[in-house]
Amino acid sequence: MVTRLLHTRYRVADLARTVDFYTRVLGLKEIRRHKSPRGSELVFLETPGSSELIEICQFDASGPVVVGPDLTHLAFEVPDLAAFAAHAAALGYPLSDGPTTSSSGSSFAFIDAPEGYEIELIQPAPSPT
Repeated sequence: MVTRLLHTRYRVADLARTVDFYTRVLGLKEIRRHKSPRGSELVFLETPGSSELIEICQFDASGPVVVGPDLTHLAFEVPDLAAFAAHAAALGYPLSDGPTTSSSGSSFAFIDAPEGYEIELIQPAPSPT
């Protein structure tokens, strides 16, 4: 049996542009970078408050990267969705969908990463007072 999730990998065609998006737009931290034994260029990113990592991989020998619509996404919590949306738009990454308020009072929206992977942003519902 498995004991914990270590990382999720996304293969990309432009490693530098994608890492820039995850670090500058989303605020993730690059924690290591190396070349795998088969020649993949790998960058591991850390999300505040999470122990699982995101691995960004560029391996041109695998052929073109084709991201299917609505196939997969990462979801991140944000404290202020409107502030995040303004920040991301100023960096050239406007929201692609939303924001939408759920029946529980949380809000969510989506933004597209450079390679076409979808990122979900969730602002928790306000705490009852």
